[in-house]
Amino acid sequence: MAAERIEFFYDLSSPWTYLAFHNLGGVLARTGAQVRLRPILVGGVFNAVNPSVYAARDSADNPKFKHSWRVMKDWAALAGVEINFPSAYHPAKSVHAMRMACTLADDQKSLMKFTKAAFESYFGAQENLDDPDTLVAIAHRVGLDGETMRQQSQTDAVKALLRANTDEVIARGGYGSPTIFVDSSKMYFGNDQLPLVEFALNRSHV
Repeated sequence: MAAERIEFFYDLSSPWTYLAFHNLGGVLARTGAQVRLRPILVGGVFNAVNPSVYAARDSADNPKFKHSWRVMKDWAALAGVEINFPSAYHPAKSVHAMRMACTLADDQKSLMKFTKAAFESYFGAQENLDDPDTLVAIAHRVGLDGETMRQQSQTDAVKALLRANTDEVIARGGYGSPTIFVDSSKMYFGNDQLPLVEFALNRSHV
């Protein structure tokens, strides 16, 4: 298997992360690169290094924020994904979801399936991302053992992994979700910077 040249630090509550996750598939197909998914709590990142996000959310008339939501719909149409945003559960608490994701950290294939299904559940079907029963059902839909994942998500080891991932992305300069690293050192942020991710992959090789 090719080396995992991409690290994708992400939180399931972010619509821009959903777009980047979906569109990353094309980058992987064109470059042959592999990705390692790294679940984080984006709220922890915002609290530490980017609290201005909360102020922008609180201002309904913020022109940048309003425009970004309109552009997001165009990105979703271009990507061919369904994003119903904001939903009744926005802003979503994602701690249960991200702990569930962390239970699959050593099984990236299963984590990829769960991540895709969870994004579709929250942004497509508008299901509650913070409801453990919903998360168990999402896991079952893609052939995973949701009940075992729920139990493991409450262990100290999994909670510590989520904290460690969040602390790591902050220490490496990240300020939101998704934060993407190429070859450990080149950092990019968000769906809009995926062309730069692909450029970085093509101009340097391990």
